[in-house]
Amino acid sequence: MTNPYETDLGKNDANFTPLSPLSFIRRTAATYPNRTAVIHGTIRRNWAETYARTRQLASALSQHGIGVGDCVAVMAPNIPEMMEAHFGIPMTGGIINAINTRLDAATIAFILDHGEAKILLTDTELSPAIKEALTLVKNKPMVVDICDSEGPGGERLGDIDYESFIAGGDADYEWSLPDDEWRAIALNYTSGTTGNPKGVVYHHRGAYLNAMGNVFTWGATGHPIYLWTLPMFHCNGWCFTWGVALVAGTHVCLRQVAAKNIYAAIAEHGVTHLCGAPIVMQMIVNAGEEDRRDFDQDVEFMTAAAPPPAAVLARMAEQGIRVTHVYGLTEIYGPAVVCAWQDEWDELPGEKQAQLQSRQGVPYEVLEDVMVGDPDTLEPVPRDGETMGEVFTRGNVTMKGYLKNPKATDDAFAGGWFHTGDLGVWHADNYIELKDRSKDIIISGGENISSIEVEDALYKHPAVSAAAVVARPDEKWGETPCAFIELAPDADVSADELIQHCRDHLAGYKVPRHIVFGGLPKTSTGKIQKFVLREQANELANADAAAE
Repeated sequence: MTNPYETDLGKNDANFTPLSPLSFIRRTAATYPNRTAVIHGTIRRNWAETYARTRQLASALSQHGIGVGDCVAVMAPNIPEMMEAHFGIPMTGGIINAINTRLDAATIAFILDHGEAKILLTDTELSPAIKEALTLVKNKPMVVDICDSEGPGGERLGDIDYESFIAGGDADYEWSLPDDEWRAIALNYTSGTTGNPKGVVYHHRGAYLNAMGNVFTWGATGHPIYLWTLPMFHCNGWCFTWGVALVAGTHVCLRQVAAKNIYAAIAEHGVTHLCGAPIVMQMIVNAGEEDRRDFDQDVEFMTAAAPPPAAVLARMAEQGIRVTHVYGLTEIYGPAVVCAWQDEWDELPGEKQAQLQSRQGVPYEVLEDVMVGDPDTLEPVPRDGETMGEVFTRGNVTMKGYLKNPKATDDAFAGGWFHTGDLGVWHADNYIELKDRSKDIIISGGENISSIEVEDALYKHPAVSAAAVVARPDEKWGETPCAFIELAPDADVSADELIQHCRDHLAGYKVPRHIVFGGLPKTSTGKIQKFVLREQANELANADAAAE
């Protein structure tokens, strides 16, 4: 028996359109043409002007052979050209590859070759690394130099600059949505701390949904004034490169992320929303009086990466900045899990609120499911807040897969779930809480120690600006916690004092045996590079063993 609901009623141009974030800018430019789209130094552009520039870029790219499936790489800080590329490149059917601006030349060359970039848009400040990378690539892309008026300048490596390039394009260029929402829109590379980075491929459907998920989950729907403290190259700016257009917001570009610049932008431009890793929160709460500015508006801050220490959350609240804690990975378009606030938490003491707020939480509306389960059997763990398991996700905001790496793709999707590699617990209220990356768990005398729990205890000490805890080899216990500490300005504290502080907050076996003071190595997105610290801890242990 046939089903008339399915056999007689099919898709057609009137009732089906592929989902793509490109539709956001077309609607906003038509609906709010005069609203400010971009603020960058002395530059002010409205949405009509910004839409015209993205179409010019698309037209110029198409004139140089860019079409469906062609990759265009971009190496630039948080400037208007980077935002424009997120629309102009996909308008041709091409794929944007936004590259981490702090990578070394060899890694950049690998990415350009692996992604098969045909054109490279690059900021002149970054020319030294790019120049070297171009000597290493097998197939050199066409180079277009971005000469930012707010930048320091630098050597030009191409035959044309960005403004001249798009001037040759048509502001009325007739672009179209993809014929299939599963088509690739972006290529992002993982950090590659062990071997070459993996290329994560996004589709139009996922980019559309997570851009929408971010602004609605955050409540950023009323024309937000968004400050770019998060790198636009990081998961395409957590999809806010597209999401701000969805809600006709304003992009406030920030070439250099520093406390003084953040406070100035909030005060002068009325910034209402910004994102970043906990290191950006550290900048804000530890800013000197000379860098601070008063502001009257409510400010929302979205943070991910490591769970924000409860003490830092409390200090942000004291300064009138509300923090929303989210969780995600490159493979799921950035954040897709949120610590959704519950009204009854308002009645709790501040310390308890901060403790609850530091959990990762529940799925976005656009993420189908999150689970904490056994890494091998995928059986869900009890929701007791204690049993450890791996965090798994699935749904529409999951990557297509890893470019040219079928084995890694199959492994990541084994059992019908995306394997995050993060370890956590599941609470009775359905909120998940990360305990560690699988490689960061410290096993001391057969007991598992969460480095995150030890770090959270350290952050409660006022002298601690940043903390990272890793395993240090130990002849007796196998491993013991070793804490690397970055002190707050003008702070003075001894290792013995911090160890005693930890004893007051932790079980004895979790207390760090060693404290190392100094700056912490970080990625360009503010994540502490624990693999570097693990190497240092091993070297210290070996040196002590040799001295004995």
